[in-house]
Amino acid sequence: MNHPAEPPRPPRRERPGAPAVVVLSDRRRTGPPALTPRAPGRPDRTEPPGTPEPGGLLAERTADLQRVKAEYDNYRKRVRRDRLAVGEAAVSNVLSGLLPVLDAVDAARALGETGEGFEAVARLLESRLAALGLEPVGEPGDPFDPLVHEAVTSAPDPLRTTATCARILRPGYRVGSRLLRPAQVAVAAPVIGRGAHT
Repeated sequence: MNHPAEPPRPPRRERPGAPAVVVLSDRRRTGPPALTPRAPGRPDRTEPPGTPEPGGLLAERTADLQRVKAEYDNYRKRVRRDRLAVGEAAVSNVLSGLLPVLDAVDAARALGETGEGFEAVARLLESRLAALGLEPVGEPGDPFDPLVHEAVTSAPDPLRTTATCARILRPGYRVGSRLLRPAQVAVAAPVIGRGAHT
């Protein structure tokens, strides 16, 4: 039986820039030379330029981890500091609201209108407030400090060389480094012209 002849194949069109393909008589194709495996310790010449070496990649990842750890440590410190600040502000607000109660206790004591029960409650209140960090500010004889004292009256005193708190008219209070209110004081001032300074 005769088979019909195969139609002729169109000639191959090579793509521009493609390596030439050689057709051998046994129909095997040969292309660009095969890549040979790189020897140990020798860089692979077929890697694209800019590819980091394994040692450089490890150093880069280590630096990234150290940076992330430092950022996380800073975040934890900032959160802890913010929590402490919020706690101190809350305590300060509560204690500021109780200062008029302490003023009433001091006024009752000054008038002598206290009894045994009153004194027991007053001492308990003062001890609980001190446990929260409340500290009085201003004692007679303290050097006058405008940062913590509020001068209500002032009188010259020839025995003084610096301005001094002669009397505490209303005590001030602080919590830690936060001043809740300054102490109102009467100031004994040195006489001007005697070489004293204020």
